[in-house]
Formats: sequence, C-alpha cells, structure tokens
Amino acid sequence: MNPADELRTAAQTLRTLATEAASGSGSNRWRTKRHFPNQPGSTFTSLLTESGTPLMGGGGRNRVPYLHAPVADYIAAMHPGVGTALAAWLESWTGIEMYEAHALPEDARHALAVARQINGSAP
Repeated sequence: MNPADELRTAAQTLRTLATEAASGSGSNRWRTKRHFPNQPGSTFTSLLTESGTPLMGGGGRNRVPYLHAPVADYIAAMHPGVGTALAAWLESWTGIEMYEAHALPEDARHALAVARQINGSAP
C-alpha cells in the first residue's frame, strides 16, 4: 500500500468510526464529567453526550460497565498514539502566523479546522 492509500484508508476508517459512533450515541459531540473535582487524586469521570446522556451503561455490583459497540470502537481507534500523532501534525503547522489569513495553504486550513474541533471553537 502506498502512502496516499494509507492516508485515505486511515481517514476513511476514522470517518466511518466517527459517523457510526455519532449515530450510535445520538450526538456528534461528547464531553466528560469529572466526579469529585475538589479531590485532586480523584479520577472518576463519566463520558456523556453533549446533552448529558451517558455513553456507558451497566456496571454495579458484579456487573461490568459497557459502552455501545460503535462508541467503544471509535474510542479505541482514537487511542493515545493517535492523539500523539495528531498533536505532532498540528504542531507542524504552528508557523502559520506568517501567512495572511486568506493565504493559508490548504493543509494548514485542515490543521486549523482540526484544532478548532479539538478546542471546541469550530462554527
């Protein structure tokens, strides 16, 4: 597989997983809710849709909590290695301030669009 095919395949995989996860959860944006935020060592967090619907179900005494499959598949695909690679790609575009806003290269516009999604500032 050549590099262009690898990029297309990865993009299609992420796009498919994201679409299925959004459809399965009923929301295109998710958030976390930190439990016991005043306790510095607390790591208890809930994963919710933007409207507050929990994305994890079950759990409790002798029951393992679960996620709906499309949501779990998407979370697994966006593992820390993906985050590190995306961060490196975004950092590679940190010199874009040398361009006028209307003259940004197309790749820089894509990087900026990703950054805005991550930052929650996308239109």
